[in-house]
Amino acid sequence: MLGRVAGVLLEKNPPQILVEAGGIGYEIEVPMSTFYNLPGIGERVTLHTHLVVREDAHLLYGFGSESERRVFRQLLKISGVGARTALAVLSGLSVAELVDAVAAQESGRLVKIPGIGRKTAERLLLELKDKLGAEAAAGLAVSRPGLAASDILNALLALGYSDKEAQRAVKLLPEGLSVSDGIRQALKALAKA
Repeated sequence: MLGRVAGVLLEKNPPQILVEAGGIGYEIEVPMSTFYNLPGIGERVTLHTHLVVREDAHLLYGFGSESERRVFRQLLKISGVGARTALAVLSGLSVAELVDAVAAQESGRLVKIPGIGRKTAERLLLELKDKLGAEAAAGLAVSRPGLAASDILNALLALGYSDKEAQRAVKLLPEGLSVSDGIRQALKALAKA
C-alpha cells in the first residue's frame, strides 16, 4: 500500500492533483481542506495517502495530516459510504468540526455537505459515535501528553478557533496548568496574534 507520497506538485485540478515522485506522476484526489493548504505548482509537497483498489481502477487519495487519513479510513468502514462520500465529508468539515458534530450528535452540520442526506448523516453519527473519538483524538492531540492540553484544545475549537490556531496556542502554554488557567492564557495569546 502507498502510505505517503513526497514530490513536486505539477498540477492542481480540484479535487485532483498531480505529484511527481521518483519520475512517476501520481494522480491523487484530495479533500478541499488539504487542497487549500497545498503549496504552489512546482514546489515540494508531502501527503499521507490511501490506495483504493477496485476492479476498474486503482485510486489514490491524499491528505495533509494523519488525522484526516484516519478519519477517511474510519468513514470507509461504514456501510454505504464510499471514497467519494468520505472525501465530501472531509471537504465539508475539518476533522475537529466532524469530531464536534459527532460528539454533539448534530446531523444538521452533516446534511449541509453536498451528497449527504438526513438518513446518511444519522447513520454516520451513529457509526462514528464510539469510533471517531479515539481515532481523531490521536490526530488532534498536542505533542506533549496530558488531559489538560486536550481539554484546552477542545475548548478553543468549541469557541470557534481553527484547528491550526488552537494547536498553536496550546503548544505555547507552559506545562502543569489547570484547564481553566490554560484556556485563559490561550485566549490571551490568540487575542494578541
